[in-house]
Amino acid sequence: MTNKNNLTTEEINPLSVDIDQWDTAEIVARINEQDKIVAEAVSKEMEPIINAVDSIYYRMKKGGKLYYIGAGTSGRLGVLDASECPPTFSCSPEMVQGYIAGGDTALRYAVEGAEDDEDAGSELIREKNVGSNDIVVGITASGGAPFVVGAVKQAKELGALTIALVNNNSSVISEICDITIAPIVGPEVISGSTRMKAGTSQKMVLNIISTTVMIKMGKVYGNLMVDLKANNKKLHQRSIRMIQTATNISKQQAENYLEEAGGHVKLAIMMIKSGLSKKQAEQLLNQKDGHLREALRNLKKE
Repeated sequence: MTNKNNLTTEEINPLSVDIDQWDTAEIVARINEQDKIVAEAVSKEMEPIINAVDSIYYRMKKGGKLYYIGAGTSGRLGVLDASECPPTFSCSPEMVQGYIAGGDTALRYAVEGAEDDEDAGSELIREKNVGSNDIVVGITASGGAPFVVGAVKQAKELGALTIALVNNNSSVISEICDITIAPIVGPEVISGSTRMKAGTSQKMVLNIISTTVMIKMGKVYGNLMVDLKANNKKLHQRSIRMIQTATNISKQQAENYLEEAGGHVKLAIMMIKSGLSKKQAEQLLNQKDGHLREALRNLKKE
């Protein structure tokens, strides 16, 4: 589908043609030097990234879901970002979903030929009942993985917002999608090994997108991920620290409020700062769609 002879990600990197003859220090230094290119490549894509975030947020407010679709490394990175959203932001697993060509088996083992099945990509979108409020991000370094192309084609037919995350210009998928994010990182240190710079750029972009959307959804207060439920020892201690940071109360007081709030950090902070009961604090937070700062501002106005 895509002519790999024209892909920058498949070119030979002139700075590493003799890498197999270098000592360890030289190899490590060159990989690190090349990795420094990634952040700059991502920074050049700020405009489409901002557009993507605002568009995703607009649809999510109406109940839309975010789907990451990829193959190989790109698919694994999508699944990784999606799977981190519930424990980080206490969102439902349905809000952000990641899928890889070949299914979950492909997360650990290469499933030969899976990325070449365009029909399987289309079928996945139909199976998930993707609709007009949803967003589908197709992740493919080359921009032409048939499985991913099939998915975004089907999603577009169903009225979903489609976003391409690619590492080459003038790709097949970019011609289909509503928004294209294309950090051009150039040829890899090891020719064609897009798990390296291309993969790093994809992870950076996905982190930016999901984190910014969640901030806009009210999952963060200051720079604290307050939409957190303390359901293990590590999260319990983190929750206590966040409550103390946000309210300047003692550790024992923070523990008491966290227990009263059923382990919900945001609710505990709301109760402390507002002086409201648990029920009243919950009601006000719900009225403000979970935005803690807006709920507190509302109290000051009153």
